[in-house]
Amino acid sequence: MPIRCLRIPNVHHIRAFASFTRAQQNLAQVTASEPARLPLSSLKTDTPILYRTESAFTMDTNILPVDPNKLGKLNVHQAQEAEPLVEEWSIEFEQGKDFANLQRAAQELRDMDTPVAFPTETVYGLGADARRSSAVRAIFAAKGRPADNPLIVHIHSIPQLRALLSVGREALTGSADPIPDIYKPLIKKFWPGPLTIILPNPKGSLLAPEVTAGLDTFGARMPRSILTLALMRLADVPLAGPSANASTRPSPTAAEHVKDDLDGRIHTIIDGGPCEVGVESTVVDGLSHPPTILRPGGVTVEQLRRCPGWENVVVGYKDRPEQGIKPRAPGMKYRHYSPKATVVLYEAGSKTPQLEDVVGQGNGYKSVGIVRSKIWPKALGLPVEDENATARTNGISVSSATQQAPAQSSSPILSNLLRSVIQHQVPHATPHSLQSPGSHPISVWDVALGTSTEDVARGLFSALRELDKKSVDVIFVEGIDDHVGDDIAAAVMNRLRKAAEIKI
Repeated sequence: MPIRCLRIPNVHHIRAFASFTRAQQNLAQVTASEPARLPLSSLKTDTPILYRTESAFTMDTNILPVDPNKLGKLNVHQAQEAEPLVEEWSIEFEQGKDFANLQRAAQELRDMDTPVAFPTETVYGLGADARRSSAVRAIFAAKGRPADNPLIVHIHSIPQLRALLSVGREALTGSADPIPDIYKPLIKKFWPGPLTIILPNPKGSLLAPEVTAGLDTFGARMPRSILTLALMRLADVPLAGPSANASTRPSPTAAEHVKDDLDGRIHTIIDGGPCEVGVESTVVDGLSHPPTILRPGGVTVEQLRRCPGWENVVVGYKDRPEQGIKPRAPGMKYRHYSPKATVVLYEAGSKTPQLEDVVGQGNGYKSVGIVRSKIWPKALGLPVEDENATARTNGISVSSATQQAPAQSSSPILSNLLRSVIQHQVPHATPHSLQSPGSHPISVWDVALGTSTEDVARGLFSALRELDKKSVDVIFVEGIDDHVGDDIAAAVMNRLRKAAEIKI
């Protein structure tokens, strides 16, 4: 019996999800018609493999809006097991355009190889059935992603994860839980949410080998987005899902960012609004000793260290591409998050860029972008002329129609699902004009992200993309202090250091 429920506004009860039985049956089957998979040995070469399609991308790309508030009624149930990790949930969908758009995307994921872009609380993902090699290869082809860069598997429930881990094992009844105990405190606290855990890939795995890049482990996470969870439940498949950008480009935090990079390469982009967190999930490896953070993200090191078994978690990533390694997690080896313009990163505590940095001899800049947060003044305090534009910062816009959870409820999943419908404003560039010693004025585009670390994280990728659209020659970025025990700050600076060509 449901212990509580959240009613999303303007809902009429239609129908509930079917049980998970069919999902387990589907996960236990491999279609006989699947194309032959790439041998694992070919994934272990030192030369990165890039999957190519046989013909050029020519498909139409459609953005389909889906409002989480209009999906239907969300019910949250106590999981029927001895040690519940995440509460179970279901949706009674409301018929309408939003549900129809979600159904279309789910059918494409289930029946086609072309990946679908979808929003999560971190960034937009590019998803395909993680069990089919042909579908997974299409992700690599659309992104231009090296094949030795593993993909994260997104799941919508604990039973779905256990089904993936239980291949080749006896029936779960009376047997040990396939989820390693080290991860259970993290799952209870942070799922659904921006945390990816590294798990053993069982012999005879249902996952396509391209997902793991030939490793004997895979990363899994449960996104904190009711829209994404509903999409996966409708599709009835686990999703391999990297960020929905062209490889090395800034990660997309809005549907239009995906369109900019992948137009003509995929059919469908689900538009659920801007992303909440703005940087990717934290990736942790609890199979090593001591446990290791492979990538910083939306869960901080302090939060991890408050969980049993994770008190001594260590940092296992670097703030530069790690060449000559076989990456255990996405983002470790290759250059990521790079806009087209030259990025000049000013570390926290360094000087503010001066007039000579912008118009100095030999620079030849015609258009300059500025991304600032805590200290830098508007347009760096340069003698600019405003172009009658209103400056806007990256803030929070909370839907007044969102019904709050009951006061007596302390359920993490309920509060996380409520947060999944919060929409955020995206940063916008304010235009200015700076007279240079030469013959032409310099266009200056100024983006204020806000002063909180969360605002900076949320708006960072959007700001880089916004300035790319302005065709700036260089982007001056104000770094933030990542030595203050804030792992979100560490995630922001990790991305910026990988994007920057010049660091000051």
